[in-house]
Amino acid sequence: MTSAPHGILLVDKAEDRTSHDVVARVRWLLGTKKVGHAGTLDPMATGLLVLGVGQGTRLLTHLVGLDKTYLATIRLGSATTTDDREGEPLGERVDATGIEDVRLEEALDGLRGDIQQVPSTVSAIKVDGKRAYARARAGEDVQLAARPVRVPRFEILSRTEQDGHLDLEAVVDCSSGTYVRALARDLGAALGVGGHLTALRRTAVGPFAVEDGVQVPARGEGDDVDLPLHGLGEIAARVLPVLDVSEDEAAALGTGKRIRSAQELRAPSWPHPAHAGPEDAPVAALDTAGRLVAVLQREGRDWHPRLVVPEDARR
Repeated sequence: MTSAPHGILLVDKAEDRTSHDVVARVRWLLGTKKVGHAGTLDPMATGLLVLGVGQGTRLLTHLVGLDKTYLATIRLGSATTTDDREGEPLGERVDATGIEDVRLEEALDGLRGDIQQVPSTVSAIKVDGKRAYARARAGEDVQLAARPVRVPRFEILSRTEQDGHLDLEAVVDCSSGTYVRALARDLGAALGVGGHLTALRRTAVGPFAVEDGVQVPARGEGDDVDLPLHGLGEIAARVLPVLDVSEDEAAALGTGKRIRSAQELRAPSWPHPAHAGPEDAPVAALDTAGRLVAVLQREGRDWHPRLVVPEDARR
């Protein structure tokens, strides 16, 4: 009997597929129902999806908040109802070809750093228990509150003028929860010409790059595909501080017991502000083989296991 799979899967999502379609396909290909994600992509977007499989789903809570990097194509000169190419035109088209680089840079600077962003009305944010996009499609006037996001980098790589539009190729580094569609909308508004997103590709989630992702064939495109799962210990050590534990300590943690260790913590290979804070921040306990035993939290002088990985699922 084949043992159940456990780990983290990096996927390079194709265009015109929903993230949930990819999750369902991976479930079928791996023969397990236990597959989750660390943040979706819109159907028109491509790029990196981080999936948890088996016990890997329990690690996703520590991956959801990682920063993201995107390559975006923004069209200035017209706005849409959805802030992207799939929406209906909103207002009159404006000639945006004469926008100078200096003026463009000033508008970009206002969208960098710690900002307040109003999400797109077709976002998945819940309003009174119902998704905003569902309310918008039902004809409701959806008003979403601004919320804080962080955009360390919003840089133009190239510009092309055509048919009165100014198309910008941009790279965006941003905190989790940032809507690149809203950045396109707000850039166009700041310049007084309207703007929307025409293409989007997620190239990184924290330390994970799209180049390491695999293509998942859609149903009917074939089932012969290798889906390499990254071990939980490997992934945890990249984003969480690490406590190396002995065999006896690993055995104790495996039964839910607290331990007291004099070992110094190892910093994650990819330090992240969200994991560098308080004394009770999560810590990955790795055994002598580098496998994830548990995710710990400090309580006084002890380490208390908040998540315990069963012996047969440790990787």
